[in-house]
Amino acid sequence: MPHLTAPADARRTAGGEQLGFGVPGYAHPLLAPAEWAGLARPGTPLHWAVLNIAEGPGSRPDPHCLEAAGRLHNARERALHGESPDDTVRAAGGRLLGHLDLAHGERPFEELIADARSFIDWYRIGGFYLARCPTERAGLPAVRRLTGTLHALLAESDSADDGGRLVLGHGTHPYPGYAEAADQLVTFQGPWTDYRWSQVAEWTADYPPERFAHFVHGVPRTHLEEAMRIARWQGAGTIFFTDRDDRSGQSDPFATLPRYWDEIVSRIGPGISE
Repeated sequence: MPHLTAPADARRTAGGEQLGFGVPGYAHPLLAPAEWAGLARPGTPLHWAVLNIAEGPGSRPDPHCLEAAGRLHNARERALHGESPDDTVRAAGGRLLGHLDLAHGERPFEELIADARSFIDWYRIGGFYLARCPTERAGLPAVRRLTGTLHALLAESDSADDGGRLVLGHGTHPYPGYAEAADQLVTFQGPWTDYRWSQVAEWTADYPPERFAHFVHGVPRTHLEEAMRIARWQGAGTIFFTDRDDRSGQSDPFATLPRYWDEIVSRIGPGISE
C-alpha cells in the first residue's frame, strides 16, 4: 500500500465519488483516429481533452483537427442540452482545451495570447491547458495575469460555456496560491513506480476533488484498482492512467489509448456532466 501523507479531509473521494478522464493530448487525429473518435462516444466519462497541433494551434486551421473538434463540440452540445437522453450521462460533457506551452514561464505573454486567439477562432475550444506551468511563488503573478486574460477571451467568445475551463499543467504540487489562478491543477504527472508511493500536499485538502488531476503512465492492468484508490484518497477528481510508458521509443506515453481503455471506462462508468 502506498505511503500517503494525507489529513482526514483529503480522504474526501474514498467513498467512490465519480472520477472522470482528462486527456493530456492524443496524437494528431490523422495518426490517432480511434482515440479521437472514442472521446465522442456516449457514456465515456470525459472531463476534457487537449488539442495540440504543434505545441499550440499551428500556423493555420488543420482540417483533421477541425473535424475532431467539431465532433467533440457537437457531442458536448447534445449532452448538455439533452437532445439525446443517453448522452446526458456523459461525464463533464467533454470539453476541448487548447494547448498553451508556458515553457516554465519563459514564453512571452503576447505569444501566448496570440495562440489562444487562434485556438478560439479556429477550433471553438472550451478552455485551455497550460503546459509546463511554473510551480514557484515567483511565477504566480504572471500566471494570474495570463489566466485572467484567457478567462476574458473565453467569456467574449461563443465557444465556451460558463466562462470556459483553465487547467494548469504543473505535473507536481505547486505553490498553493496557484489553486486560485485556475479551475484545475495537474498535481501529478509521471510513472506508476513513483505514483504508488506518492504523497499528497496537505494544502490540497482545502479544495474539492474537481480541482485536481493526476496523469500516470506505466500502470499495469493488475494495478488499476490500486491506482484509482490512490487517486480518490489523494483527492483527484480527474485522471488519465495508461499502461504505455516512455521507453522503447515512445516519447509521449499519453499520445495513444491504453490497452485496457474499455476496462477502465467500465470501471469508472458514466457520470453527470460538470
